[in-house]
Amino acid sequence: MTPDTPNPLYVKLLGETAQIDWPALERFFAQGKLLWVAPALDLVQAAAAIANDDQPQVAAWLTSGEVERMSAETAADLAARQPALWAVVVSPWVCVQERIG
Repeated sequence: MTPDTPNPLYVKLLGETAQIDWPALERFFAQGKLLWVAPALDLVQAAAAIANDDQPQVAAWLTSGEVERMSAETAADLAARQPALWAVVVSPWVCVQERIG
């Protein structure tokens, strides 16, 4: 693969990423399967790292708080505000990010 060739997994996950409303995610939150991805990160890149079991990168994001299991506080905020959210499934996880701007 050359530097100009897109990563096939990235392309696949990009095609599976969709806008979603909070009510559709509540059951995944209740199951403990939502991962919150900071708006500064590329949602699809984070999902690809999780899918590839890139432990050093995922551990760094978890440590920095850029990726985290969704907290009750974040869930309550999303339920109250109903912002635009994007999600992609990397079984068993659903990676979620608020789109700013």
